[in-house]
Order: sequence, then C-alpha cells, then structure tokens
Amino acid sequence: MTRAIDLRSDTVTRPDAAMYRAMTSAPLGDDVFGDDPTVKRLEERAAELLGKAAALFVPSGTMGNTIAVAVHCRPGDEVILERSSHSYNFECGGIARLWGVQAVPIESPGGDGCISLSAVRGALRITDVHLPRSRLLALEQTHNLSGGRVLPLHYLEQAAAFCRSAGLRLHLDGARIFNAAVALGRPARELAAGADSVMFCVSKGLGAPVGSLLLGPVEFIAEARRVRKLLGGGMRQAGVLAAAGLHALEHNVERLREDHDHAAALGKALIELPGIRVRPWPVETNMVYIELEGSRQIEGLWDTLRLRGVLSVMLGQSIRFVFHKDIDGGMAREAVEKIRAAALEVSSAK
Repeated sequence: MTRAIDLRSDTVTRPDAAMYRAMTSAPLGDDVFGDDPTVKRLEERAAELLGKAAALFVPSGTMGNTIAVAVHCRPGDEVILERSSHSYNFECGGIARLWGVQAVPIESPGGDGCISLSAVRGALRITDVHLPRSRLLALEQTHNLSGGRVLPLHYLEQAAAFCRSAGLRLHLDGARIFNAAVALGRPARELAAGADSVMFCVSKGLGAPVGSLLLGPVEFIAEARRVRKLLGGGMRQAGVLAAAGLHALEHNVERLREDHDHAAALGKALIELPGIRVRPWPVETNMVYIELEGSRQIEGLWDTLRLRGVLSVMLGQSIRFVFHKDIDGGMAREAVEKIRAAALEVSSAK
C-alpha cells in the first residue's frame, strides 16, 4: 500500500537513521536529579541559540507555555493574547483551569497575529484595586491560524519596548521560531531578544519526536523547574529524547527553507484557481491554508484529498497543509498536483 502524503502537521515526522543513532548512543542520567548530561547539553545549546541565560526541557509546547504563565502570573492576574493564538484556543483553557489567570483575547487587525499595541494599552488594568491585574502579554511566532505568518522583527521590538514601559512581562510562544528566523534570514536570538521568556518546539519542523524548550533568566527557569515537577513533566532518562532535540538543532534548522519552498509552490499552484482563497499570500513559511468561496462545502475537498492519499487538517472552513522534513521534493510535487487537481474539480463544480 502506498504511504499517504501526510501534510496534517510538521509534528508527524519520524527520526531518520542519524537521529536514531544519536538517541541510542546518548549518555544518560536522571534529569529530575539534574544529572542527565544530554539534557544539560540540549538546554545549554538552546539557551545559546536563543540568547537566554537558561533553559528547561519539557515534554510539550503546551506545557512550556503554561509553565511560563504560572511563573509570570499569580491567581487573579490577566494575560493578554491574540484571539486566534494557540495558547487561547488549543491548550484546554489551562491558563484559567490551572493557575486562576484570566485570558484577555484581542484580535489582530491584520489577521496576522500582530496585536495592536494601542489595543493592548486600552486593555491594561494595573492599579485599580477592584480589577484584575494585567501581568503578561503572550505572542505566537510563527502564528499558526493565520497561515504560519511571521511576526516581524520590528513589531517584536516595539512590543518588548511597550511591555517594559507598561510594566508587563512578554512571553513568546515561539513553537516555530526557527521557521520565522529562516524566513527572515535572521538569527532566532534576535527574534527572542526582547522577550522575558520564550518557548520553542523541537518536535515540529525540526523533526524531533518529542520535546520543547522553555527559556528565560536563571531565576525564572529555577521556578519553572518546580512547576514542571508539579505538572508531572519531570522525566528521568530524558537524554534519549534530548539527543534527538540536539540533533535537530544541529542539522534541521537551515533545511526548513525546503519546507517553505514546497509550501510556496503549492500556494502558487492554487492562487489562480477560481473560487479558491489561499492564505497567506504570498506564503511565508511551511503552511498553506485554503478556503472555498461561496457556499461550497470544504468537507468534500478534504475528503477527496484523503481518498487520493493526501492528508490534511480541516479547521473551521479552511484546510491546512503543512510541509516538513519527511516530504521530499518528489512527494511535494505529487502533493501539489493532487491538491491542485482536486481543488480545480471542486471549484469548477456547479
């Protein structure tokens, strides 16, 4: 049976032979006791790449984000975030459920994940004893639901300066920050420079099977380690997983450009079709979202693609395609041809 072309997410990748060798040969300890040398190497390397003082290896990006909220905030505080962000929509309401912190969603006017800083200023509640206290601004890089859009460096710098002046902390959900760095041609540390804390995933485009890193000042990470233990995120011989993360950081960052090129080719193939909307256009990173105009049912296109061996994710009235390291050039071209043919059929149907 022919293997499906799986474009559901960049989390579906498998370790290659070199990554498996790194995992099976990694020196191990007990990370909860703080003596797993491979975890230490990964945390040190991550901190170096992102320009932060310390890092903590955690099982998932969701855990990294919620730990950041727990450390930055207290019960009754507020975190301001973009309405379609991952933390607001896809983390099970953990901000409120776990920490008693209230989420204040603000929609980005351009639909690109960049919240208007004047809107943030209007939402601030700092001094009135009757009101919750605004404590944290959280941004997402790249911004998933906008189509993998990149938050520009100048916007991140402005947001950081605003937070300093307003007494807010800034957390960057940088799950795909290396995609943003490659797209902009800038080091990831520049995109993270103004943030008080940053999370990034090695299990997305970088191709590791498990894991994320939370980064920030030494004192912040020391408290984050306590919260990780509270959540059951303390892993023992975690060097097996950390070795995959190290391999990913050393070998799979620059190749993200290939994923971006494949996504751009898909966007180019679809943009001129009648009744098809491509977002974003131009394509910025490794994601392409498509929508059908009018009353046509997106479910029909999604199901047609599935039957033809192209897997994707349907989110509302959009279909998302995500390119990754397990999609080589030949598979990418085949995917583009199949998606274009199916979209043309559906968009041309009466």
